[in-house]
Amino acid sequence: MLVLGFPVGPLQANCYVLARGEGEPCVVVDPGQDAAEPLRTQLAERRLTPAAVLLTHGHFDHVFSAGEICAEHGVPAHIHPADRHMLADPGSALGPAGRQLFGDGLVMDAPTDVREIAGGDVLELAGLRFEVTHTPGHTGGSVLFGVKTEEGGQLLLSGDTLFAGAIGRTDLPGGDHGRMLESLSTQVLPLDDDVVVLPGHGPTTTIGRERAGNPFLQGLPASDAIS
Repeated sequence: MLVLGFPVGPLQANCYVLARGEGEPCVVVDPGQDAAEPLRTQLAERRLTPAAVLLTHGHFDHVFSAGEICAEHGVPAHIHPADRHMLADPGSALGPAGRQLFGDGLVMDAPTDVREIAGGDVLELAGLRFEVTHTPGHTGGSVLFGVKTEEGGQLLLSGDTLFAGAIGRTDLPGGDHGRMLESLSTQVLPLDDDVVVLPGHGPTTTIGRERAGNPFLQGLPASDAIS
């Protein structure tokens, strides 16, 4: 299995490309600001053809280039319905401080073919199987994408729900700290220690490493996972 990841844009959000191998169809996850050109380079070098775009949540630093990528390759974007409005109005999730920093003129092209996803969905794309888990907290429509590799490993595209040593902020519009803690308790902590986490920002980690050392997970009960 081929997994590529690279940070894009001023906020250095991670964009990922997953495929069964070089020369194969692929899935693009979270193509944020300034993602189009480095993504084209990666696709050309590996002879990959996008089959779909997956979005872990609707914040502009994760979705800004989705419309461009989808239009260029004629593929749909997949997002939870609670965050779909951000594709057309990225400023709606910024809050007063964010609007002051980025301005009200933040304009992007929204994908024309948008597919809504929900917790418990299984997406068969590019020969890969993505299991969707709804994890509200950072935004109302935040999701995780779980993927099992052909080699037997497990990957978790966590968006801004879980980072190495941290979790996503919950003080922006649509954020909810209580729901974030519930999502972490019911959806993240029950996962196996060897699950490799590909976060929305920062370096790769594992569930075991975060369970042992992430201060935001300390003291949280690991409840039975729910969709």
